[in-house]
Amino acid sequence: MAQVHFLTHPEVAIDPSVPVPDWPLSPRGLERTRGMLAQPWVPAIRSVFSSEERKARDMAAILAAHLGLALVEVAALGENDRSATGYLPPAEFEAVADEFFAAPERSVRGWERAVDAQARIVAAVRAVLAQAPPGDVAIVAHGGVGALLLCHIKGVAISRAEDQPGRGGGNGFVFTRVGWNLLEGWQRVEG
Repeated sequence: MAQVHFLTHPEVAIDPSVPVPDWPLSPRGLERTRGMLAQPWVPAIRSVFSSEERKARDMAAILAAHLGLALVEVAALGENDRSATGYLPPAEFEAVADEFFAAPERSVRGWERAVDAQARIVAAVRAVLAQAPPGDVAIVAHGGVGALLLCHIKGVAISRAEDQPGRGGGNGFVFTRVGWNLLEGWQRVEG
């Protein structure tokens, strides 16, 4: 049964003077991505899709190159739109993110509403799977939309309780390509 591996990019090089979508992976993020390549599920991947944001593209490009596959970028796989605030210091970001998940039908400080981001990521994943060749698929995106997708797959209300564990990203979950049945919850990408 074909599987979908939804992966979130690991640690990034945070630079408040650079727009968030342009942040690259940090040396630690690159190290973790390379560590992921040894995971037993990697050889089964037949297509790699990514958000257009650099941090996700960086991770997906490493995976695609390792497998000799083309990388397909999809704008709709991007993180929830937070351009209204741009960079926020960590404590402030966490507080706003809490509010984003707690009030999904309201725009928090100009951010994309969680319900809209969820509808977008679900539609984007459906579109990706409709165009992907047969076999296992890797989708490299972001933690916020990953949590929203996971809520949809599990059939639960939008909640930060479904957010990826830890700090820095670099996690993934697995579901069936047909039926969208969850096979494995959040795990670190490098095992």
